[in-house]
Amino acid sequence: MTPEDLVAHYGLEPIPREGGLFRRTWSGPEGPDGTPAGSAIVALLTADGFSALHRLPGDEIWHFYGGDPLEMLLLAPDGTSRTSVLGPDVLAGQQPQLVVPARTWMGGRVRAGGAWTLFGCTMAPAFTYEGYEHGDAADLTARHPDRAVRIAELCRP
Repeated sequence: MTPEDLVAHYGLEPIPREGGLFRRTWSGPEGPDGTPAGSAIVALLTADGFSALHRLPGDEIWHFYGGDPLEMLLLAPDGTSRTSVLGPDVLAGQQPQLVVPARTWMGGRVRAGGAWTLFGCTMAPAFTYEGYEHGDAADLTARHPDRAVRIAELCRP
């Protein structure tokens, strides 16, 4: 299985601003406000790309499906930060499923030495582009100076 095989199989398209490729695989029934109850995507990142730092108004659950581990930087609203690895080796501290709390800045890339990662994200209520907030390197570095190098690596205009 190659990234090209996955792109063709799922019909993946570029994720606007954030980076990577995706396809929405589920959208729940619409609620009274017209927003679907939930949504899910399948996504692919390769070693030459990254998921830019961004945050969402609700919790997002990331799921590992295949390929190489995905290293994620998480910058919490309370000023703390951590790195988590989405991957299959749970005994080595990787997580096959990772909950990113609402309003947490998140971004990631395929772990060094890897080639690609196939993963999914689920949200309830559903993801909407109106809720997406793109990270600004200068602002995030001012709030998290100890993570300046990683922030610069995970931001794009």
